[in-house]
Amino acid sequence: MSEIPDRKRGGWRSPAVLTVCVFLSIAGLFLWLEHRAHVLGALPLLLPLVICIGMHFFLHRGHGGHGGHQTHREEGDRDDR
Repeated sequence: MSEIPDRKRGGWRSPAVLTVCVFLSIAGLFLWLEHRAHVLGALPLLLPLVICIGMHFFLHRGHGGHGGHQTHREEGDRDDR
């Protein structure tokens, strides 16, 4: 019977990452409980910002990527060859 080699712990299972996740969860809970009125009051102001960011990411898909940007001068040089 062969032994299974010891696997290294993944990044998400290390004690430091778990500690940070628990700390952030507890801090988020306390922030929500103490500042709920402020967060809910700012929601109507943040909603248009979130919509604009979403439109930017989802509606700019068909532009051809980074390689499609050329100036007229570069196109003219290419035609002369």
